[in-house]
Amino acid sequence: MTEQANTYWQNILAYIKDRIHPQSFATWFNQSKGIELKDDVLLVEMPTNFHIDWITMHYSKILEEALNSLNGASLRLSFKAANQEVNRPVVKKKRIILSNDGTKLQERYTFENFVVGKNNELAHAAALAVAEAPGEAYNPLFLYGGVGLGKTHLMQAIGNFIHKQHKNLNVYYTQAENIMNELIDAIQKKDQLSFKKKYRNKDILLLDDIQFIYGKERLQDEIFHTFDYLYTQGKQIVLTSDRPPKELSTLEERLTSRFQGGLVVDIQPPDLETRIAILQKKAELENVKLPNNVAYYIASRVKSNIRELEGCLIRLLAISSLSGQEINEALAEEALRDLLGNGYKVSKEKIIQVICNEFGCSPEDLKGARRTQRIALGRQTAMYLLRNYLNLSLSEIGAFLGGKDHSTVIHAIEKIDQLKKSDFEFSRLLERISAKINC
Repeated sequence: MTEQANTYWQNILAYIKDRIHPQSFATWFNQSKGIELKDDVLLVEMPTNFHIDWITMHYSKILEEALNSLNGASLRLSFKAANQEVNRPVVKKKRIILSNDGTKLQERYTFENFVVGKNNELAHAAALAVAEAPGEAYNPLFLYGGVGLGKTHLMQAIGNFIHKQHKNLNVYYTQAENIMNELIDAIQKKDQLSFKKKYRNKDILLLDDIQFIYGKERLQDEIFHTFDYLYTQGKQIVLTSDRPPKELSTLEERLTSRFQGGLVVDIQPPDLETRIAILQKKAELENVKLPNNVAYYIASRVKSNIRELEGCLIRLLAISSLSGQEINEALAEEALRDLLGNGYKVSKEKIIQVICNEFGCSPEDLKGARRTQRIALGRQTAMYLLRNYLNLSLSEIGAFLGGKDHSTVIHAIEKIDQLKKSDFEFSRLLERISAKINC
């Protein structure tokens, strides 16, 4: 069985090796090996937990592709660190593996490892209340905030808590985009009834990134009726979005009205003390001592995104482990130079300056009313980057760019997000702009 497991893993590695940088492959995959194949789960051994964390963050997508390339084999991946008994499930065919029990939850998202600060204490309290009394405390619970602030963590913590305490309850987590794909598949197969049954038999439905159903009338209709059905049955619904319901102008009014019927609570970017606490908690979970000055060094430079904060720590721990060097501020500065740049503070003015240089226009053009194709796209790109870099509110972005209303800003952000996914050349342009903003 070990030989077969390693053969499978070597096939996966062959796929990956042709698609990533040779140095990256050598660093993160050379010392890995397949050690067990059981019940369609391939167990892979990595040198350290840092390797596992790093490839989970950076290589999950290509691992999924590799699995899909193996003649459609229904294979899942699970990882363990050398000399460690606990397995870490990472990848499943066609999606990140979340759990084997049908809930689609990641076990690492718990209330115990969620760091509470002033930025999220209300959201945390509301989430805990829902977990302790599903369908009774706040229904629906609507969490909103910028990228990487912990919305998904809290949502899945609710699910994990309920699933552990109430095994009889049917808990299910999914992203809004996944529902769209399922609906399309159901329509093609003329099996909409199964689609309806799947979501209407849940006791706890956790819908992540609900803003992505904009412009999809059929999906909005299905979600509305599913929402109504579950709500009247006393089932708990939790939703997340990057903005509050009232700013989801592209959704039907009947939906936004339902979303505001329970408790709506935001999560703000964490303050310095909370960012330091998050780093210390993550290091503790990895059984690593993180010096206070190193935690301060990272936290003082990464200010708005917890995901980026944890990514910096994982990289530092990995480099320390691989090189055998002590974790200190000098190593942190060296290891994170590419991620943190030279420490220049990103500002609204710098974002506008870079965009003007790329689009050949002036700040006055972006803030004015001219609507040539080039200026309009530059203005929309500015709105998108102001939101993503500085987590400004829609009204703040609109005011900064000449008094544009929030619906204009929403449309701009959604358009750029779609262009980034569908237009390769524009995606490259966005990468170039971001690189210049970061330098």
